Amino acid sequence: MRLSATSLVVVSLLLASCRSTSGPEEVLAIKPSNEVTSAISASAAPIPAAEVAADAGAPQADVPEQHALAWAGQIPQTQALTSATTTVAMPLPAEKPVAMLVPENPAATLEPQVRSRIYSHRFRDAKPINFGKSSPKKYAVHGVDVSRWQGDIDWMKLRTQGANFAYIKATDGGDHLDPMFKTNWRRAKDAGLKRGAYHFFYWCRTAGEQAEWFIRNVPRDPDALPPVIDVEYNAESSCKRRLSTAKIHEKMQVFMDMLERHYGKRPIIYTAPDFYDDHLEGAFREYPFWLRSVAAHPSKVYPGRKWLFWQYSGSGLSHGVQGRIDLNVFRGSEEDWHDWTAARAS
Repeated sequence: MRLSATSLVVVSLLLASCRSTSGPEEVLAIKPSNEVTSAISASAAPIPAAEVAADAGAPQADVPEQHALAWAGQIPQTQALTSATTTVAMPLPAEKPVAMLVPENPAATLEPQVRSRIYSHRFRDAKPINFGKSSPKKYAVHGVDVSRWQGDIDWMKLRTQGANFAYIKATDGGDHLDPMFKTNWRRAKDAGLKRGAYHFFYWCRTAGEQAEWFIRNVPRDPDALPPVIDVEYNAESSCKRRLSTAKIHEKMQVFMDMLERHYGKRPIIYTAPDFYDDHLEGAFREYPFWLRSVAAHPSKVYPGRKWLFWQYSGSGLSHGVQGRIDLNVFRGSEEDWHDWTAARAS
């Protein structure tokens, strides 16, 4: 077909408009949208690139400056556009789908929980007591209770001496936190001890204030032992109030109820002989007790009272601790201990 001069001009103009001087970078350089959500804040200054540690065993190569885009070269064809080769009457795979390989009861295939090792008693005592046939040495699981007064504890060494559990002083009243609590709480767990926290109860503060203070400072760790309320007389306290037994029970109950709701574990009551005789004999039968008795077996000092822990010394000596430390035993065998702690891991 013959074209006129006018037609040639029109064709030339159309061909020129189809060409572009833009390279792949310019074609793909899409400007960002001006719409920014409130979840994104613009940076006031360029963010420096994070340094990446090189592999010490591999030679380091020079990294080229990234002025060009990563796809500045030839754009690869996407696999989604390539034709796939199929075979007529292709046989189905013989294996079952992965989902069908999951057992109906996955928990049944898991290994049983590894129990922590129980270290035998190796403590000494600055003021040893002859307990006779009811010696605390006959109990399988020993532990300690600590506060700021034990200083910087070597928890790993203390554990090997027989500290299989530790109760750690956390709070007093409604505004005091033991300065060593957080450190002891973390290091005791790192050393493999079962640990719990205790609160020294003040009779001049409301029970609600004290419970809130304890909850604010003691983490809710499923692996922790139940919390402890320490109720006793304290001659060094500025609080000299002596409440009635009914009022003491009321305040204790409010405190323990709040802790049990928060931690999901029934609190343990720690007490000493004089306070017990005045206010707790026959009370709180549904709660576990931790009893102080440094001169005789608890059955002689607290007749008729079931107990869970026995604090048998306030003058213990051990590697890993400077000075004296309180010593305790759990009432039961190693198997009883593992069963009791497992039942309270929640």
